[in-house]
Amino acid sequence: MRWGNLICIPALSFCLTTPGQPAPAQIQRPRLVIGIVVDQMRWDFLYRFYDQYGTGGFRRLMEEGYSCNNVRINYLPSVTATGHTCIFTGSVPALTGITGDGWIDQRTGLRQYCVSDTTVRPVGGSLEAGEMSPAHLLVSTVTDELRLATNNRSRVVGISLKDRAAILPAGHMANAAFWFDDSTGHFMTSTYYMPSLPQWVDHFNSQDLGSKLVSGEWRLLLPARDYGQSTPDRVSWEGLFPGEKAPVFPHRVSALYQRDRGTIRTTPFGNTLTLAFARAAIAGYGLGRGFSTDFLTINCASTDYVGHQFGPNSMEAEDTYLRLDRDLASFFTWLDAKIGRGNYLVLLTADHGVAHTLGFMRSEKLPSGSFPPRKVAAGLNQALRERFGVDHLVRRIMNCQVNLDLEGISGHGLHQDSVVSAALDYLDTVPGVARALDLSRISSADLPEPVRTLVVNGYYPPRSGQIQLILQPGWLEGFARTGTMHGAWNPYDTHVPLLFMGWHIRHGSDFLPYSMTDIAPTVAALLHIQPPNGCIGNPIEAVVAPEVALPPGKVGFGEHSTQERRIKASGGFP
Repeated sequence: MRWGNLICIPALSFCLTTPGQPAPAQIQRPRLVIGIVVDQMRWDFLYRFYDQYGTGGFRRLMEEGYSCNNVRINYLPSVTATGHTCIFTGSVPALTGITGDGWIDQRTGLRQYCVSDTTVRPVGGSLEAGEMSPAHLLVSTVTDELRLATNNRSRVVGISLKDRAAILPAGHMANAAFWFDDSTGHFMTSTYYMPSLPQWVDHFNSQDLGSKLVSGEWRLLLPARDYGQSTPDRVSWEGLFPGEKAPVFPHRVSALYQRDRGTIRTTPFGNTLTLAFARAAIAGYGLGRGFSTDFLTINCASTDYVGHQFGPNSMEAEDTYLRLDRDLASFFTWLDAKIGRGNYLVLLTADHGVAHTLGFMRSEKLPSGSFPPRKVAAGLNQALRERFGVDHLVRRIMNCQVNLDLEGISGHGLHQDSVVSAALDYLDTVPGVARALDLSRISSADLPEPVRTLVVNGYYPPRSGQIQLILQPGWLEGFARTGTMHGAWNPYDTHVPLLFMGWHIRHGSDFLPYSMTDIAPTVAALLHIQPPNGCIGNPIEAVVAPEVALPPGKVGFGEHSTQERRIKASGGFP
């Protein structure tokens, strides 16, 4: 902003004034905040592949930044849309309304996608991929609050291969959100944000970088003998690309990409493409170069696609993380030159974790099994038909919840409580079901913590079913011979990394208990802005006030830390 001879740059720590004129107080903020969400990254992946990481990517985050090592998701289900929403709102599905990647609208009985919006039109892509917006999100994001705090001077942009992972983090007030269109191989948006693509996006798309990235096929980055954290290249529980006879390297993806541009999602090159587009967005919009702090959200989604197809113990997963590590190192080096080392703030976390594949668990003699929703729903419908003489009382089992036909129950003169009770009796006999719970009575359920809280936090009646299923550890919702899933309460799905690096972040780490809902208020505190309006988390003191939370020589907790006092009071440590 300019007032006469006074030039103030809030993102910097100084102002230029006329001689003798006192400088006004300035709120110190970074030039640019970058929120990176690595899809399906379990916390242990930081250390599982540590010896193979270089010094500039994940290890730079750990060795220069602050690492919170005991961050848990505190709701169900642990999936992409709920994760990205929680990270940037500090809230849970019970308040945000984002109860899954999709849900059953209890009023209409229809399935609803989390970011679908038929009132908007595609920009730069296909109709199917373009009718998207944050309309279903019921609360504000920390990115919205930054825009409000700066009177819309801050610019906010969201980027991902996935529409939901670009749209939900960027919030309602974003300047732009861009996602990948499989039909064209281009990044696109919708009229919610703009009437046409900026020139820099058209230029990026015209380069067809995806074709160049896959042209050399997907070969191992390192010699096969160096993949010491993986199972052999050929195992029966890994999925195949179309046309493959075995899931082994090299994967011939270049020809597949020409037929289906979405192929790049299930390769490490999808992350490379995403981070290249992020650079183009920073340069194209001049992010970090204006008078107010800007915010860029980035989702690296290929880790999720690779994990689903091959599983977390595959050479494909290990190779994807090693390549992402190098991509992040290159990106950080570019930011150092473009924005200035110490002028930008990075947070890196994950939207959820992932379970081992069933085949792997069985090979290691671990308890495991599959819970097939459609088959169980059919059996439950039959049991209810025999009991009440009415067919199709179950609409769908989705997100480990049973969605009943409430209109049908009422129309046939049945009582919902009676139908739910009968359903619970049946579900208690289904293999793999640890507990089946009446969500309308969840407060009185005999369920250990933190599982009860996760269920409560995930329950939003207009978009949730009537019965919650808790599966046995190692049991996966869905049936597939290959690949794996996520979405449960177990640590493999809910223990995620959280690292801060850059502007005003000191080096350190701790194992104090934090929730994913603490991320957004921590960012808000660092920026001195209001937390999102549905936020239920708390700022992480070790990050926002290290001089209070962690006195010199005391790594992990401090005498004056609220977290420490809370833990001592509960007997958490001596």
